[in-house]
Amino acid sequence: MTKRNTNVGSNKILPSEITPHSTYLNRRELLRVSAAATAAIAFPTQAAVLPTERRAKLDGVIESPLSTDAATNSYDAITNYNNFYEFGTGKADPAENAQDFQTRPWSLSVSGEAEHTGTFNLEDFISPHTLEERIYRLRCVEAWSMVVPWVGIPLADVIKRYNPTSNAKYVGFETLDDPEQMPGQRRRVLKWPYREGLTIAEAMHPLTILAVGLYGELLPNQNGAPLRLVVPWKYGFKSIKSIVGIDFSSRQPNTSWNISAPREYGFYANVNPEVSHPRWGQARERPIGEGFFAPKKDTLMFNGYADQVADLYSGLNLRRNF
Repeated sequence: MTKRNTNVGSNKILPSEITPHSTYLNRRELLRVSAAATAAIAFPTQAAVLPTERRAKLDGVIESPLSTDAATNSYDAITNYNNFYEFGTGKADPAENAQDFQTRPWSLSVSGEAEHTGTFNLEDFISPHTLEERIYRLRCVEAWSMVVPWVGIPLADVIKRYNPTSNAKYVGFETLDDPEQMPGQRRRVLKWPYREGLTIAEAMHPLTILAVGLYGELLPNQNGAPLRLVVPWKYGFKSIKSIVGIDFSSRQPNTSWNISAPREYGFYANVNPEVSHPRWGQARERPIGEGFFAPKKDTLMFNGYADQVADLYSGLNLRRNF
């Protein structure tokens, strides 16, 4: 991923004004120790190695203490109702069009404000990490929601390997750009490749993971194989799929939906029932699997994770910075 400079406007609030550099590192360490203390005997010590065959079981998977106790959606629902515009704009298109997508070999570039940068193959990128099963509630702007048993790696643990400098205020992500394999990229629905980003404080939060599987199995192509972001307190379009680039930057990165429709899709994209999308309300949602005529439920602030993440945005106007 190449570094991109972005003119971000006068209303921008720097991450350092929201969460100081020392604060997010200290919080991460405190939560890491607390989580380890409650689940130390269950965590495997061996490095995780990803298999290559589809629907392969992932070894050494344990449930994270951060998981919700909500009932999960079925495997069929999770893998057949997807937003992945690289494979088509219909909800069923990714499952149909991604079956021949090749996820091996796979490499990722790390660039920008970090001491260790370069290009790494997938196995080197994730092999030192154990896998944790995390069950997160994800809600998207179409007012539908799922509960998905993701298997993932804390993004903070990956970030620490590359030792970002104090200039790294943001982390940008980029999806593979391959129209031959991804038929949706042959249409100018968005400016390809797909790009997303987080503040460094958001990226370092223990709820933010890089997912490599779901239901204890290897991540299906239509769900973002081989590696995707999961940020459970944000709308689904922030959770970028099939990642090939990570960039540490001092400036807020351009993001695909914000480029396409800046009035509708902001950089932060926190689940906030008090802020409506210009074309629909977001105070109510319909869980997948309960039927179209089932009553909607109240959307929770930060998707129900307010106790864990609200302090990331202390002093930030969440209506202006949507």
